[in-house]
Amino acid sequence: MARSGMASVLVLAVVLLVVFPLTLDLFRLNLVGKYLSYAFVALGLVMLWGWGGVLSLGQGVFFGLGGYGMAMFLKLEASDPVTTKIQSTPGIPDFMDWNQVTELPVWWLPFHSFPLTLLLLLGVPTLLAWIIGFAMFKRRVGGVYFAIITQAVALILTVLIIGQQGYTGGVNGMTDLKTLMGWDTRTDSAKLILYFTCVALLLASIVLCTWVQKSKLGTLLLAMRDKEDRVRFSGYDVANFRVFVFCLSALLSAVGGAMFTLQVGFMSPSLVGIVPSIEMVIFAAVGGRMSLVGAVYGALLVNYGKTYFSESFPDLWLFMMAALFLGVVLAFPDGLAGVWNDKIAPRLKRLGQGRAKPVAPPPVVAEPKPARERGAAEGAAA
Repeated sequence: MARSGMASVLVLAVVLLVVFPLTLDLFRLNLVGKYLSYAFVALGLVMLWGWGGVLSLGQGVFFGLGGYGMAMFLKLEASDPVTTKIQSTPGIPDFMDWNQVTELPVWWLPFHSFPLTLLLLLGVPTLLAWIIGFAMFKRRVGGVYFAIITQAVALILTVLIIGQQGYTGGVNGMTDLKTLMGWDTRTDSAKLILYFTCVALLLASIVLCTWVQKSKLGTLLLAMRDKEDRVRFSGYDVANFRVFVFCLSALLSAVGGAMFTLQVGFMSPSLVGIVPSIEMVIFAAVGGRMSLVGAVYGALLVNYGKTYFSESFPDLWLFMMAALFLGVVLAFPDGLAGVWNDKIAPRLKRLGQGRAKPVAPPPVVAEPKPARERGAAEGAAA
């Protein structure tokens, strides 16, 4: 990691671990934790879109799968037979009981185990990304066609979740998620722990992505983005690298979805479809699609703007969000990271150099000798 990149990560860590906890109340800090769960998706888009040159408009699919995986475990824990005696069929989620489902489906059974839940909520999105990527990239499908296909996948998953109300909770999603292995996640201390856990995972993800960028793989991703044919003619299989970075972005999105469910306490299909997937692209675009740290700031800025505008201007907040996005993209095509790198950082550097530049002492000028001494010296020389 370059020195400037390390410095930006350290500044981000100080902001998230020190500044926010000391200056924000618990409610606002919990909101920031929710915003940071979206930042995982933005990191994945930086790797996929910024470095790999592949735009996905369906990242909400992987975010939702990770969130639903965690929600299924929490819902089964909340559906313990001891605490659900009022149901006609104790031991199953309440929405199944309301829809006359009398037996837990087989594909729900692994979510009784927390280790299996972690494995599935990470493995299923990654496997789906591998299937989609292998099918598309091996046939050299990319560009706008790939973006449309990922949009279609997001729409299909949304329709499937809503249509299978007895097994997924339908349009209402999975709600009333209160405990994690007996630990009440609604307490103040639990919210703080979940916030710091989210920040730690986010910083670890930034370090992982930075390592990928600095490796030979990162160089190949940039080469494929700019000159795909040259990389292919050099003997590399472009499709395999794109499948890898697509799977990496899906894995990061799934982690974000799981942290969202833990911190917010619900998961619904409104976070899976086309609209949230496009919003996730906006996070990366505003922050800078080539900057990992910028993507985090972009997620924080856009979501804060969304919250602020919806609270202050409930009738106009959608237009204000659109104006914010268009203004940033049109005025600063490289996002917040581009503003920092092109405008602010050079000025700070010049300012620092100007202050550090030593002042040269005035030149020493010899005083002219008196006329008598000059004449004596000239006579002695003669």
